[in-house]
Amino acid sequence: LINVIASAIYLKGFPLKTKIQLYAMALFFLVFLYTSPACLVFYWTLNNVFSLFKNIFYKLKNPQLVLRVLTFVVGVAAVVFGAVLYDDIASKRATVIVIGSLLMLPLVLGFIKSKIYVSEKQKAEPKPSKRLFVLSGAFLTVLIGVLIPSAIISASPQEFVDITYFHNPLWYIVRTVAMSCGFFLVWMGVFYWLASERGKVIFERLMLCFAGIAFVNYMFFGTGLGNLSSMLQYDNGLWFGLKMMLINGAVLVAVAAVLLIVGIKLKRVASFVVLVAVVAIGGMSALNISTISSSVGELAEVRDSDIPNFNLSKSGNNVVVIMLDRAMGEYVPYIFNEKPELVEKFDGFTYYSNTISFGGKTNFGLPPLLGGYEYTPVEMNKRDEESLADKHNESLKVMPVLFSENGYDVTVFDPSYAGYQWVPDLSIYGEYEGIDAYITAGKFGSPAQKQAVINSNRRNFFCFSFMKTMPLFLQGVIYDGGIYNQVITDSIEEGVFTGQTMSSMTTAEGIDPLFMEGYNVLLNMPNMTNIKNDDSDNFLFMTNDLTHLPTLLQTPDYVPFENVDNSEYDDANADKLTVDGRELNIVTESQKKHYHSNMAALLRLGEWFDYLRENDVYDNTKIILVSDHGHNLEHFEELDIGAGDDPLENVEMYFPLLLVKEIGSEGFTVSDKFMTNADVPTLATKDLIEDPVNPFTGKAINSNEKTAHDQFVILSYNWDIMDNNGNTFEAAKWASVRDNLWDKNNWTLIVPELVLKEHIVP
Repeated sequence: LINVIASAIYLKGFPLKTKIQLYAMALFFLVFLYTSPACLVFYWTLNNVFSLFKNIFYKLKNPQLVLRVLTFVVGVAAVVFGAVLYDDIASKRATVIVIGSLLMLPLVLGFIKSKIYVSEKQKAEPKPSKRLFVLSGAFLTVLIGVLIPSAIISASPQEFVDITYFHNPLWYIVRTVAMSCGFFLVWMGVFYWLASERGKVIFERLMLCFAGIAFVNYMFFGTGLGNLSSMLQYDNGLWFGLKMMLINGAVLVAVAAVLLIVGIKLKRVASFVVLVAVVAIGGMSALNISTISSSVGELAEVRDSDIPNFNLSKSGNNVVVIMLDRAMGEYVPYIFNEKPELVEKFDGFTYYSNTISFGGKTNFGLPPLLGGYEYTPVEMNKRDEESLADKHNESLKVMPVLFSENGYDVTVFDPSYAGYQWVPDLSIYGEYEGIDAYITAGKFGSPAQKQAVINSNRRNFFCFSFMKTMPLFLQGVIYDGGIYNQVITDSIEEGVFTGQTMSSMTTAEGIDPLFMEGYNVLLNMPNMTNIKNDDSDNFLFMTNDLTHLPTLLQTPDYVPFENVDNSEYDDANADKLTVDGRELNIVTESQKKHYHSNMAALLRLGEWFDYLRENDVYDNTKIILVSDHGHNLEHFEELDIGAGDDPLENVEMYFPLLLVKEIGSEGFTVSDKFMTNADVPTLATKDLIEDPVNPFTGKAINSNEKTAHDQFVILSYNWDIMDNNGNTFEAAKWASVRDNLWDKNNWTLIVPELVLKEHIVP
């Protein structure tokens, strides 16, 4: 029907013979395409729709003016819709407004052009510069295809490696540069070649302007967004305020205007500048690639095929210390309020509700957790003739070596930053015969799942790089919750996960594969536990990242699901978030996902505790659940500590989890005693090792330092061991705290750094 209507309009005034031919052709294609594939029919139909409108416009007296007026009207409607009616995030609203503004330009520019006198000399068409076009395309290819992905990977190369399914991350760069080359040189080159002389000039100027805009966006905007995971997802999401987007837009317009003038007036200079820029960013990229190659090269030969396992005996003493990375100490009352059955599962545990860590990142909070008060950031800095890496490794060995020397069978899982490497270097335990060490991360994922992650990153690295060069108002649209507009086809049954995107506070699609790595380890705790019917003594230390990888789970069981919908459950359990008159504020996606991950960790561990009971090894096992630090989530206003014009960080970052079960203890109790995670070695050895001593320094292991003076917390965000890896931690602000973390008066910001040097560091 569309074809016939288009033909009728086009054939007005033509002879009957011509009309019969076109109508017959329409009938022929109806029959011929009737059973053809849908895509072919769809293409043909849209082609006819285009022809219909084209024929209508050709019958008008001034089709160009009519088209410009129509696009202007649509543009005005889009701007009004985006500014007033569109109820969505700022970046999407800004995108609609910008698109509408662009649709208004043809009429405006046509009007301006008609009013400006152009001399015959000005009418002379400028000659195209193929060199400028190619160099601009090469610059974009190197920037997007090599520099940006290599910079991301080189910041933490081993984070992008799964040693159980090795894939060199350099291949991500190869894929990205191939896609960039295809986009900016091959396809753009095809369009450039097909264009007229005037079209070529327009193409080269646009490419020059975009090259400048891309560089400015990447270097100066969209920075400081926090930690980026190996799945190219920001911990706190990607968001920009309207003010920042307007500033970005104004800067980019100015940059484009300057480059346009340069491209017109100084074409040779522009070509030379772009050539120099290509060489410069090529050199930067080469350095990044060299860093990546040297960092991951040694991992290619690492293969730990053994299934992690550890021993627990029925008659001896067992000690289990589990560090849940970034587990939130303040969540426990609310989790137990929502799930009262956990009180029975956690029988014998004491929850310490007044616990601090000594930093908000693993490199600050883990050493004191494993080594005690000799390894707080302040004490680490005092030993300024030794490297941070050596002191960190020493702390990782304190408890394993101490227990091994006292006759315990010792196992270590995933000692974070061992060897100051992202993938733990287990060789630090190599000289000790009584210590077994394993990496559990990635052990329980299927090959199909691991390949799915690789395939996703191959695509998403180009999307991420392209996003970083775009105006801020478009970055959120491209980012798309961290899945980069990828179609999610995750399946629990097939064990393939590519990522999650939240559509609301209660709904989400997909599953985070990094979360599943930690989740699967806790699910497999019974499979890794060797129950021994003897009186041997055993010690286990393990790290698990489940709580560090927040995700929305399906309630009430808090399990991963392809399509999460918790609307009814959340409405029915809203009152569970208030305990003793104190409400846990959950109003952001990040807050909700962190709560879910922490809940899942305690539920899965509770199931493992039931397994220990069934096998008669629960009562004679000391269990310590602890975290290295918390996270700045702003659940409680009272934990936003202020100090004059320079406020202290939200102290939730320094509020770790601490749950302790002694051998033979009963009931679930809560203690508000002032604790730190540096108490863990003292708690672990209590009543089991008499007068414990640090095997490396000879100093007694106890908690005397906790009450000897205020405790000093480093307020640094520099978690990167590839950067913060000298003999002392890089300069940062510090705070002191005593007695009760919930009391603002007990926190003091120590500024400037000279005060710290005078009063803390000798």
